[in-house]
Amino acid sequence: MMEEELVRLQEEAFDSLSAIKHASEFEPFRVKYLGRKGLITGAMRMLGQVAPEDRPRLGQLANTIKKEVEEKFESRKAQLAVTPISAPQAQQIDLSLPGRSIPFGKLHPVTQTMEEVCSIFEGLGFTVAEGPDVETDFYNFEALNLPQHHPARDMHDTFYIDDGVLLRTHTSPMQIRVMEKENPPLRVIAPGKVYRCDSDITHTPMFQQVEGFLVDRKVSFADLKGVLSVFVAKMFDEQTAIRFRPSFFPFTEPSAEVDIACVICGGDGCRVCKQTGWLEILGAGLIDPEVFKMVNYDPEEYSGFAFGLGIERIAMLKYGINDIRLFYENDLRFLAQF
Repeated sequence: MMEEELVRLQEEAFDSLSAIKHASEFEPFRVKYLGRKGLITGAMRMLGQVAPEDRPRLGQLANTIKKEVEEKFESRKAQLAVTPISAPQAQQIDLSLPGRSIPFGKLHPVTQTMEEVCSIFEGLGFTVAEGPDVETDFYNFEALNLPQHHPARDMHDTFYIDDGVLLRTHTSPMQIRVMEKENPPLRVIAPGKVYRCDSDITHTPMFQQVEGFLVDRKVSFADLKGVLSVFVAKMFDEQTAIRFRPSFFPFTEPSAEVDIACVICGGDGCRVCKQTGWLEILGAGLIDPEVFKMVNYDPEEYSGFAFGLGIERIAMLKYGINDIRLFYENDLRFLAQF
């Protein structure tokens, strides 16, 4: 009886495999006959109920049948996989149709602006230096004349990682790193990401900045104004109004903030320029002698200037964008305009 049942299951399985016409039918077949609760597996479990003297012979027969069904199962799968497309299906494929085009990626407007800014300063003889995003307190603050408990540290809204380790709040630490290794004359810009706890229509927690500095003998504020005036004229146009306002930065003295006329409102006043008609684009000043002392430069022999500008702010002005958050929302309708 058991032997007849096994042979019957084998014939039934072979017939079912021959009737399969689509790949989706293989898994139901496997579950029905070869699965853990399948018919062949169930029959093999019944061997424990036959006479002991018949078990070896029937067990060998059951294993043979299961193996043959599995082999025919795999053979049928392979056969169906390489079956030529039928004539009606082949007629539906038009080989003359053009292929699908893959759209080309484009540079983000912030990246475009960063490259343009760097290109302008490189044309003025500045070289590019890059440094780490994760900085030490020494390079980010102390070496730039911001010792512990200096009130100006509150202006930076710093992301601290650990004691003495932080996400840099500006790229100015590269000023110290470069001057430690090289001697004047120096003309360097340091582009990169910086981080501050700040977020509104003109600020983001992460933004791009370019720090620039020049060190040589007899460098004056007039040199600083000349370089920055050329930058504004090349970045925008020669008719762009520009002004220098006295300010304070711990690592420059004297210090100034540089504004240009708001291109969003034309100087009439809007929420971006806070109704003033002007937008600050960078801070600058002559390098403080205390900073030179940190890198063993003689402040009696050398002088220099430094400046720092936010790339997103420049991009907003250049392209007439009134909300900095648009740069980071990944809206292709916005990004495709650039």
